[in-house]
Amino acid sequence: MARYGKKAQSMVKKAMKKKKQGTLKSGRSGKKVTSRSQAIAIGLSEARKKGAKVPKRDSKTSHKKTEVRKKSPHKKSSRN
Repeated sequence: MARYGKKAQSMVKKAMKKKKQGTLKSGRSGKKVTSRSQAIAIGLSEARKKGAKVPKRDSKTSHKKTEVRKKSPHKKSSRN
């Protein structure tokens, strides 16, 4: 069973064409899109709005958080 419908494919195709022409703009800022993956995401988002067959977004992968290691306060310096 296909994950994406024909309408979704055509929307992504249109977004990729716009990106290559340099006319694809992003969200509120209106900046020009240069990333291939961002162009695909915009195409899929538009397809979702139109009601095409597109799987739901996975919240775990769309908001990856990087872990920041904190320095231990109990570690003594070796320069005593």
